[in-house]
Amino acid sequence: MGNLIAIVGRPNVGKSTLFNRLTQTRAAIVMDTSGTTRDRQYGKMEWNGREISVVDTGGWVAGSDDIFENEINKQVKIAIEEADLILFMVDIKNGVTDLDDRVADILRRTSKPVILVTNKDDNNESLYDEAEFYSLGLGQPFSISAITGSGTGDLLDEVVKRLPEERAEEQLEELPRFAIVGRPNSGKSSIVNAFIGEDRNIVTNIAGTTRDSVYSRYNKFGFDFYLVDTAGIRKKAKVNEDIEYYSIIRSIRSIENSDVCILMIDATRGIEAQDANIFSIIQKNKKGLVVCVNKWDIAEHKSQEAMMVMEDAIRNRFAPFTDFPIIFGSALTKQRILKVLEQAVNVYNNRKRMVPTSKLNTVMHDIIAATPPPMWKGKLIKIKYITMLKNARIPSFVFFCNLPQWVKEPYKRFLENKLRENWDFKGTPINVFMREK
Repeated sequence: MGNLIAIVGRPNVGKSTLFNRLTQTRAAIVMDTSGTTRDRQYGKMEWNGREISVVDTGGWVAGSDDIFENEINKQVKIAIEEADLILFMVDIKNGVTDLDDRVADILRRTSKPVILVTNKDDNNESLYDEAEFYSLGLGQPFSISAITGSGTGDLLDEVVKRLPEERAEEQLEELPRFAIVGRPNSGKSSIVNAFIGEDRNIVTNIAGTTRDSVYSRYNKFGFDFYLVDTAGIRKKAKVNEDIEYYSIIRSIRSIENSDVCILMIDATRGIEAQDANIFSIIQKNKKGLVVCVNKWDIAEHKSQEAMMVMEDAIRNRFAPFTDFPIIFGSALTKQRILKVLEQAVNVYNNRKRMVPTSKLNTVMHDIIAATPPPMWKGKLIKIKYITMLKNARIPSFVFFCNLPQWVKEPYKRFLENKLRENWDFKGTPINVFMREK
């Protein structure tokens, strides 16, 4: 289980710049982001062998410059509740502002590790301005430049030092783990209750009553798996939270802990940015996907045609990954909800599917012969041999060829599509690697 760190602070101190530096522009990036939406909120990075998820709270604040301090306070409180460590960012050029003081005030009361990060102008002259920040009562500031990246290595060493030890995961039986995710009020708790047949999640029409990852074992109708549910009821006194931000930061945990995600989309509202954000987190974590369009019983247009239109819209929005099941149903009337589980089990099995090497080479060689990779500067690219990696997290194919670096993204996508046409990998991402023989 990776660790989660949150970057907090008032607007315009460079949170997003630091976020982008940590998650995208470092050499140690673990993500291969082709075609994933570069949302500013969530990313993964690796440092000294620790895989860390990073959340930029700034990406969610409503409004532009006139952000109310209670918005920021809310986000800081949520970050404290959810993250394993908090980076509190301030701007050395402006000195300590009232808003910094208020944020520090909240942070001083938490038992979670907090690192004060002074984002400086980029010429080391302002080191003597650092002293002022000791007044925040959060210990020694770490001076960095988010733009040039100086100081970020030392900062990350400190982060790894102060992160809690990675907890050994409780040993659950080797069963599929399904997470039900979606934006607030899309019907996540209702579908869990429909599956389990008892109201174990309190379902209200108030968004955000759910919290904490809980595994419920489900074994009936011939199914046996764990539902990773972000269950448990929030204490009313805690945070009057910004629901959008809160639900994303919650989803991260359950997505990371699952094999297959059942993404709930509200038929009465269509696809929104929030759905795309959650989809991109599923993508970045390379998890299986089943989309469930919920509340179809009360959608205005329920014709076959309306279904096709909605289905196309979802696939277009989530392209280039389009090979996943979409089921129209209703958690309330229980229409087609067992179908959702069947599909989730299929996707789980597809993730584990192995194709025999001989079969793979026979089928793919003909396809490659008919449509070889485009030439590169007059050189022919020859793919000689294909094999599938054993024990990979998701189906991973290695194509051995003479000039692996010149096989570009579109051709890899072509190969992926052909693999999908010939074998059932519906719902699961696939890795296509080019290697020199």
